[in-house]
Amino acid sequence: QVQLVEFGGGLVQPGGSLRLSCVGSGSIFSLYDVGWYRQAPGKQRDLVATITSNGNTNYANSVKGRFTISRDNAKNTVYLQMNSLKPEDTALYHCNAERTRWGVTNLYWGQGTQVTVSS
Repeated sequence: QVQLVEFGGGLVQPGGSLRLSCVGSGSIFSLYDVGWYRQAPGKQRDLVATITSNGNTNYANSVKGRFTISRDNAKNTVYLQMNSLKPEDTALYHCNAERTRWGVTNLYWGQGTQVTVSS
């Protein structure tokens, strides 16, 4: 129904920047709330940032002031601009899209994109 593809990860030095993209498959992608999550090996998945269908944003304290989430509905894309990257930001980053109708919540996940911060 909805498929997500993430890309933009890679290897970057501490203090560097990356922009992650999450592209949805359908025209109703603009109606979904979207979140970026990350998970490092051996650790639980953590919420990084969210953006609602109307553009309201929230951030984890660990990334506030460094990361910015935004969306371009014409391109069915949600972005995560990552600045001042730290080694502890290293993780597999996943995009999640969520919409609730008639008491049923639909959740979709992409395959993830790896971010590695190392000197």
